[in-house]
Amino acid sequence: MRRRHWANLACVSALALSLTATAVSAEGQATDPTLGIPLPEQPALLLHADERPQAAQAPVSAEAAPAEPALQTDTATAPAAEPGMVTGAVTPSARPEGSLATPELPAATVAVPDQPVTLDIPEIELPPADPALAAPQAAPVLRSAEPAITPPDLPKVVVDLPAGSEYAADIAARATDALALPRLAERERAEILAAYEANGNRPLWIEGRGWSTAGLRLTERLGRAGEDGLRPADYPLPAFEASDKGSLAEADVRLSALAVLYARDARGARVDPRRLSKLLTPTLSLPSATEVLSELAGSGDAGAVLAAYNPPHEGYRRLKAKLAELREHLDDTPLVRIPAGPALKLGMRDERVPLVRARLGLGPSEEPVFDRSTATALAAFQKQAGLPANGVLGAQTLAALGTPATARGEQDIVAQMERWRWLPADLGADHIMVNVPEFRVRVIRQGHVVHETRAIVGKPETATPIFSHKMDHVIVNPSWFVPPSILRKEFIPGLAADPEYAAKRGYVVTRSKGGGISVRQPPGERNALGWIKFMFPNDHAVYLHDTPNRRLFAQERRAFSHGCVRVDNPFLLADQVLGPEWTHERLKRLIGSGERRINLPQPLAIHLVYNTHVVGADGGLTTFEDLYGFHRLVRQALESRS
Repeated sequence: MRRRHWANLACVSALALSLTATAVSAEGQATDPTLGIPLPEQPALLLHADERPQAAQAPVSAEAAPAEPALQTDTATAPAAEPGMVTGAVTPSARPEGSLATPELPAATVAVPDQPVTLDIPEIELPPADPALAAPQAAPVLRSAEPAITPPDLPKVVVDLPAGSEYAADIAARATDALALPRLAERERAEILAAYEANGNRPLWIEGRGWSTAGLRLTERLGRAGEDGLRPADYPLPAFEASDKGSLAEADVRLSALAVLYARDARGARVDPRRLSKLLTPTLSLPSATEVLSELAGSGDAGAVLAAYNPPHEGYRRLKAKLAELREHLDDTPLVRIPAGPALKLGMRDERVPLVRARLGLGPSEEPVFDRSTATALAAFQKQAGLPANGVLGAQTLAALGTPATARGEQDIVAQMERWRWLPADLGADHIMVNVPEFRVRVIRQGHVVHETRAIVGKPETATPIFSHKMDHVIVNPSWFVPPSILRKEFIPGLAADPEYAAKRGYVVTRSKGGGISVRQPPGERNALGWIKFMFPNDHAVYLHDTPNRRLFAQERRAFSHGCVRVDNPFLLADQVLGPEWTHERLKRLIGSGERRINLPQPLAIHLVYNTHVVGADGGLTTFEDLYGFHRLVRQALESRS
C-alpha cells in the first residue's frame, strides 16, 4: 500500500509539471512571471512499471476521467540501470489556448492499455484552520507620502529668559576691570565675583539702559558720604554709555564694589587702630562683601540699608549734626600764614610773634617777645585742637594754626566720629562706659545713665588701653600681683639692693624653681587694689578697682595709674553690677574675711573709649585733652589718606 501511495503522488506531480512545460515550450526557457528570471529545466518523469498502482491496470470508463492525459513511454531514453522502469512524458489532453506550438514528442512510444489509468490518491488530511486566520483580511491600503489630514499650526516656542541675562557675557568679561579699586582687597573682589556668578552674572543695579531704582538709591547715598564724615571722592560714581551693554555691565559691577567699600568704611575700615598704637585694640565688625550685597539686593531701599552701616549710637548722631552745623558757617577768623622756624617758648624773641598773636586774636605788642599772654592763648588753642597744651609753638601747633578754624573743627569731629566706628553696633541694653580722657565711669541701662563716678586712668607712659569686653565677676579682698613692668623697674632693682625691700612694704616674694620671682601684695587696707576689683579678663590685664589713695580723685587731671581704672566709691558701682542680692552693706561685711569671688548675674558689656569731642543733648560741643595723643594719630591718619 505504501508503494501505491507514493506512485500516485508521483503521477500527479509529473502531470502538473508536464502541463507547465508544454505551455511555455513555444517561448523557449520558462521564466518566473513575478521575478522575471528563467526557471530551471524540468527533469523527465520516471515511473517503475512494477510500482504502478493497481487501479491504473484496470479499465476505466470515459465518464470517470475524460480529461486525464494519455501516458506515453519512451523506451529509447529509458535508463537501463533499473529493469522494469517505465519512462516517458505526460501529454496534456488539450492544447493550451493561444498560439503556442505543441512541443515535439519522442518518436518511440511504449504501448499502454486502451483504458486510461485512474490514480487512487487519498485525500490529504489538513489540520483544522485557525478561526482568526480564516477571517477575511482587509486589503492593505497604500498611503501616499502626503498626510491624509493637514496638521494644525503649532504655536511659536517662546523662551522666557531671566531679566538682565543679556548682560551676562559682558559682566563676566569686564568684572575684573570693574573691581580694580586700590582699597578693595582680594578677598572682597573674589566674594563680589562669586555673588555675580551665583546670580547668573545678571546685573544687580542696571535696568533697561540705566540705573534701577535700587541703583539710584545707592548712587545717592554714595554722593552724600560726606554727611557721615566719609570722603565722597573715595566712591567715584561710574560713568557709562546707555547704548553700550559692556559699559553698563562694568558700571554695575563697579557700583557693587563701591557699595562694599562704603559699608566697610562706615564700620571702621579706613584706619587700622592697631597700627596706630598697640593700646588701641577694638574688635572691628567689618562686613564681608557677600553680606553687604545680600542685604542690599534683598532690601526695599538699598540706600537706607547702606547708610545703616554707620554707627547707630546717639553720641555719633550728635557729632554728625554738629558736623553739618560747622559746614554751614564760614570761618570768620582771618587766616594768617606763619613762617616755619624754631620752636618758640616763653620769653623768646622772634619776628613771628606778631603773626602768632594776630592768629590767636590778640592785640599787637610793643616787642616781638613770646610773653605769657601769648603762651596762655596758644595753650588754649592747643587744647581745643587736641594737641599737648604746653604753650610751646612747635611744628604740629604751627600746622594747626595754618588750618582755618572751620576746617580744623571738621577734622576733629570726623576723627571722633571715626572712633565711634570702633565700637560694636550693639553696645548692650545695659553696659558700662569708661571715657578715658574724661576720667569718668558711667553705668547705662536701657539708654539712661543710672550711675556715674570719677575715675583715675593710666599715666601717659602707662596708658589705659582702648577696647570692649564683658565684665563677668567681682573679687572682694583681692590680692595684687605686681605686673612685670613694675617688677622690672622697681622691685628687681630694689631687691638687688636690699633683700627685704618687698617685705618692708608688705609684699610677699615667691621664687620659682627656674629662678623667676613673683611679688604679691596680700589683701588689706594698704592693698593697691583696695577692697574690691571688677574683672573682665583681657590681653592687657587691666580692670576696674578700688584704691587706698582716694585723695587723688580730687584732682582735675587724674592720670596716675599703671593702666587700670581706679573707681571712686567702688561699692556703689558693685550695687549696680551685682544686683539687689548683693547690697552695699552685705559686701562691706565681707571686707577682711579673705578673698571672695562673686559672679555677676549675667555678663555686662564694658567699653573703654577715647572720646575727646562730645556733643551734649543741647548741641554744645565739649572737648577733652588728647591725653595719649590717640586723637591726633587718628586725625593724621585720615588726613594722610586724603
